[in-house]
Amino acid sequence: MTQEATQVVTQVVQGAGGLPPAVQALAQADFSGVAQLFADAGFTVALPAPGMLQVVKPGAGRASVAVSVGVHGDETGPIEVLAHLLDALSRDASQLAVDLLVCVGNVDAIRAGKRFIDADLNRMFRPVRGSLAQAAESARADEMIAATKAFFDAAGPARWHLDLHTAIRPSVYPTFAIVPDLVAEDAKAHLIDWLGQAAIGAIIMNPQSAGTYSYYSAEHCGAAASTVELGRVGTLGQNDLSLFDDVSRALDGLLRGLPAQPVKAQPHVFKVAQEIIKHSEEFRMAFDRGTQNFTSLPQHAVIASDGDHVYTVQHAEELVVFPNPDVRVGLRAGLMVVRVA
Repeated sequence: MTQEATQVVTQVVQGAGGLPPAVQALAQADFSGVAQLFADAGFTVALPAPGMLQVVKPGAGRASVAVSVGVHGDETGPIEVLAHLLDALSRDASQLAVDLLVCVGNVDAIRAGKRFIDADLNRMFRPVRGSLAQAAESARADEMIAATKAFFDAAGPARWHLDLHTAIRPSVYPTFAIVPDLVAEDAKAHLIDWLGQAAIGAIIMNPQSAGTYSYYSAEHCGAAASTVELGRVGTLGQNDLSLFDDVSRALDGLLRGLPAQPVKAQPHVFKVAQEIIKHSEEFRMAFDRGTQNFTSLPQHAVIASDGDHVYTVQHAEELVVFPNPDVRVGLRAGLMVVRVA
């Protein structure tokens, strides 16, 4: 780590009153401690790229699970959750029942306390990046793609990828997930059951990629993948971890191969009605920046304008998710969804 990056992390630690060692290590993408504990327990351990840890038991016919955090550097709650969970599991390493890939996504942005350095990493997982190709995050996406593909190329049929995030905006559903519609039906059913165990309130079935990490692993690696939104962005070391209890318990159970817990409530299921693409700098949303995710809009209501083109609600009701007029031209500025279950 550079001297500048070390100073940033030190400032974060001091500002938060001191981070637990496990959280500090994961935030710095330092897997040395947990890697040694898993190796001592007889696992094959590798660090396939910076910020990535692979723990496997060859020939065991186990499920393969990838868990990623920090794809956006300011989404710190999942970093803390995974740090504590991984620390506890490494000290009881024989209980790891799956082959595991852990990815700390945008390491430089985490160290800088920023969402990204040049551009949104979670739009880089696509074959053609256009103006994004020159961003610092482009090289990081290549590292993550190579390590993820290699991990799943050696995997059996049971493949999972949980990409843990927190949202910029408040939401009618404080926790929700986006699941690629192309995930195989049996695997999708198991994934939705797990999301219910994790008390996820809503699921959006997404028919096409926006260049996200989870869509890449579903499309190219055959994983039952999901982007999981777990509340709001927060400062590292200052998140209320009690808000993550359900997902932490469900994730720990998945990694330890524990019996499934009862679903607290079935998530509401939505499908994408339309994508709102920003085609020019004239793009304007029709609502303010305080608009919550899953805010309902009636038929014919204006969603956004972009020069002469006007986006309007096509169904009797559509709900807006991820409205963000500040994205680069050519990228998705929001989703409109309708409830189906």
